[in-house]
Amino acid sequence: MRFVSIASGSSGNCVYIGSEHTHILVDAGISNRRMEEGLREIGVDFKELSGICLTHEHSDHIVGLKTALKKHPVPVYGTKETLEKVKECLKGELPAEYLMPIRPDFPFVLGDLEAEPFSVDHDAADPVAYRFNCGGKSAAVVTDLGNYSSYTAAHLQNLSMLLLESNHDIHMLQAGAYPYYLKKRILGDHGHLSNEAAGRLLCELLHDGLKHVLLGHISRDNNYPALAYEAVRLEITMGDNPYQGSDFDIQVASRGEMSGIFSL
Repeated sequence: MRFVSIASGSSGNCVYIGSEHTHILVDAGISNRRMEEGLREIGVDFKELSGICLTHEHSDHIVGLKTALKKHPVPVYGTKETLEKVKECLKGELPAEYLMPIRPDFPFVLGDLEAEPFSVDHDAADPVAYRFNCGGKSAAVVTDLGNYSSYTAAHLQNLSMLLLESNHDIHMLQAGAYPYYLKKRILGDHGHLSNEAAGRLLCELLHDGLKHVLLGHISRDNNYPALAYEAVRLEITMGDNPYQGSDFDIQVASRGEMSGIFSL
């Protein structure tokens, strides 16, 4: 299984997960051109995609979808409520035959990959995160959640690869220029995970087989990549677990540049 972050952040999100025979995108929040270029860089043609799995309907996760489907019709998976909202946001110009409703906690199969959607708390219609399993390896994309619970952690055990939201530094956000209502939204239980919260969740998921961690959805205004990296590593080192932050390959996903290719 291969894993690549094509873009991650409030300006657009798109992740590739695939095997030798199956190719999937999680979200389509960048232009069709950027998606095509990203796929081409890893040797995949858009028409080879087995599907696009949507987490929710916010624009930074769907903005490129309409153009992509006009050029390359592929199945689009999302909860029923998400797909309905997507049609509203994109003015209904989506081929209904390619919209595939899914349900949280009901796995489905795409080629030789098993996709496990599970619910997250975010201010969207019915948002999900995804875990993908293939050949004894597992990878997950978990962003846009204001908090986590034992339910969240249970879906993320024994991963090989994880892209986890580390959106903001709380003090930067509180002291920053965002209006009060937006600060309240981000800090709320249906907003975004802080650096420290991401680190605490990660502490519940650590095991010797976790090979790579990508910190994603980094705020442009309320965080720095280096700050997210150090805060998460510190939470691991100081947490109630047998590990040090330096024990794991932790990297930060970029808003505008692709990550490397992670082979699992």
